[in-house]
Amino acid sequence: MTEPLADTAATALDLAWIAWPVAGLFALAGFACVVLMLLGLPGTWFMIGLAVAIDLVDGWWLPADDRPTFSIEVLAVAVVLAGLGELVEFIASALGAKRAGASRSGIVGALLGSMAGAVAGTFLILIPLVGTVVGAMAGSYLGAMAGELAVGRSVPSTVKPATGAAIGRLLGTLGKLPFSVAVWAILCAAAVLD
Repeated sequence: MTEPLADTAATALDLAWIAWPVAGLFALAGFACVVLMLLGLPGTWFMIGLAVAIDLVDGWWLPADDRPTFSIEVLAVAVVLAGLGELVEFIASALGAKRAGASRSGIVGALLGSMAGAVAGTFLILIPLVGTVVGAMAGSYLGAMAGELAVGRSVPSTVKPATGAAIGRLLGTLGKLPFSVAVWAILCAAAVLD
C-alpha cells in the first residue's frame, strides 16, 4: 500500500518543477497582455488564448487523470469578463461621440477610425504605448469628423463631436483596464492553485 502512495508523491514532486515555472511564465506573459490591451490590441483575448494553449499541452506533462491548469469554468469567467470589457470600451467610445452631438455616421466613423488609428499609431509613432493611444484617439477624432462631413455638416461643426469621440475612446480604454486586470488575476490564481 505504501508503494503506490510513494509513487504518487514522487510523481507530484516530478511535476512541480514544471508547474511553478509555467505559472510564473504565464503571470509574466499575462501582464504583457494587459499592457497590450492598453496599446489598443486585443491583449485580454491573447491572454485567454494563451491559457487555452496551455490547457491543450497539459496532457504532455500532466498525468491522464489530472485536471487541466485552467478549468472550463475559469475560462468561461475570463471570456465573460473580456466581453464585458469590450462592451464598456465600445459604449464609452460611442457615448463620447453621441454626447458631443455626433450623428450615427459620426459614431461609426469614430469607431472605425479608432481601430485604424490604433494600428497606424503603433507602427508610425515608434513609442509603443503612446503611439497606439495617440493613434486611436486621433483616428477616432478624424473618423468622427469624416462621418459628420459625409452627412453634410460643415468642418467647424464637426469639431465638438470629433473631440467627444476622442475623449470617449480614451475613457473606453481606461474603462476596459479593470476587466483585463481581473482576467489576469483570475487566470494567474488558477495557474498557481492548480
